[in-house]
Amino acid sequence: MSRVLVPLATGFEEIEAVSIIDVLRRADVEVLVAALNENMLVKGANGITIQADMQVKDVSAESIDMIVLPGGWDGTHALADDENVQNLLREMDAKGKNIGAICAAPFALNKAGVLKENYTCYPSVEEQIREEGYQGEKSMVVEDANVMTSRGPATALCFGLAIAKKLKGEDTYNALKEGLLASYCK
Repeated sequence: MSRVLVPLATGFEEIEAVSIIDVLRRADVEVLVAALNENMLVKGANGITIQADMQVKDVSAESIDMIVLPGGWDGTHALADDENVQNLLREMDAKGKNIGAICAAPFALNKAGVLKENYTCYPSVEEQIREEGYQGEKSMVVEDANVMTSRGPATALCFGLAIAKKLKGEDTYNALKEGLLASYCK
């Protein structure tokens, strides 16, 4: 069974985190929800609190197949400033393991030095990353090498589906897409 880490920091974007976690669990992917510190109750940008399963410091690159960062400005900055998250991103990239980020979170990938040439993010965040390689509205999900990125809350289901497709294959992707009524996802 594939294992995916979703680290949550105070101020994370709830729609993105929950959509990714939900879609991946429907795909029979083990999702580990991790907090940055010992406070296992993490409050999102819109006041919704989610209980984490563990702390990021207790996760190794060897124990997971992918790490996926939800956006939200405060959460993104916390992920970009967290030594454990940044080290884990670099270790995952060095091993060629899958990395994902949505909304503002590609900013944290860029800080770790793992963001590839082509990417997408929430509009205007590219100004704080780099405009070269920014795919804007061309696609809801952009994949370059081992890194997948997506635009924001409204693309979160499509992003989750794209991750499920990568980890579980076309049949799982098609079944989930049909069951979720997500025909708009490409």
